[in-house]
Amino acid sequence: MTDAPLVDCLQYANWSDKIFQQMRSGRLDAVHVTIAYHETFREMVLNIEDWNRRFERHGELIFPGRTGDDIRRARREGRTAIFFGFQTPSPIEDDIGLVEICHALGVRFMQLTYNNQSLLATGCYEEFDAGVTRFGRQVIAEMNRVGMVVDMSHSAERSTLDAIEISSRPIAITHANPHWWHPALRNKSDTVLGALAETGGMLGFSLYPHHLKNGSDCTLSAFCTMVARAAERYGSDCLGIGSDLCQDQPDSVVAWMRNGRWSKQTDYGEGSAAAPGFPDQPDWFRDNRDFRTLADGLRAAGFSEAEVAGILGGNWQTFYDRSFGPKPA
Repeated sequence: MTDAPLVDCLQYANWSDKIFQQMRSGRLDAVHVTIAYHETFREMVLNIEDWNRRFERHGELIFPGRTGDDIRRARREGRTAIFFGFQTPSPIEDDIGLVEICHALGVRFMQLTYNNQSLLATGCYEEFDAGVTRFGRQVIAEMNRVGMVVDMSHSAERSTLDAIEISSRPIAITHANPHWWHPALRNKSDTVLGALAETGGMLGFSLYPHHLKNGSDCTLSAFCTMVARAAERYGSDCLGIGSDLCQDQPDSVVAWMRNGRWSKQTDYGEGSAAAPGFPDQPDWFRDNRDFRTLADGLRAAGFSEAEVAGILGGNWQTFYDRSFGPKPA
């Protein structure tokens, strides 16, 4: 693993010096971080201001990532490149021009939906999936033009298949698992994952317990066996990690993630039967230092060293290289 990049394509932690130190202890070269759920454009800019202060205070550990070359820079300098993403399209409001502005501010991923219907597409919790909307088609084209990745992690089936077909550049599902392994509402069907792989897209396997078979009790062997089965079906080149690690977040944050401002009712979601809160992580993946354990599990599941290197970061490196710049003529 020393010669391969290590990339996690989704985290939403309660950021601190402790977590940044753990990233370095785990030799993590790049992390895609959520900087907006339901924020307006101006509120999202305030979150970027917070990140700018973190870059200033912790510059020996982290720096803003913009291109795939920043992963290489991170490896050379012993730091972690931070790539920004949105879990909803809320920050672009109803203004397609904000796509390019957000890209200029460093945003490299945007989900078209987060569980609910948006102006762009349908979320996985809706009863009826109308697919990508007229506005959504134009936003996808604009994202393709400037180099912002279409992320369909929380989207419904038809909408996800629409996005794969409409997008002229490969899309990503940054944090989800196969539905055939664990039938969580958020996990993706074989049809979706087959189409994703055929078009050069990427799947980031989630380590969030609600997305895992047996939840917090999911074993390393069970997870890595699932990854091996996925590689048999789709090939290993389209697979990576998007851990969905929400380290040190208070349970109150779940209400913001799920409810935003749209509901007065508690949206339990994700199969929870009690008040929303963060489940315990599996004991083999609690923080960024545990990627080495994941590497051992993948080897035990039969992956070669080259395949382990690809899944743990090399495949994301290739995807970042081709995805973040302007669309080739």
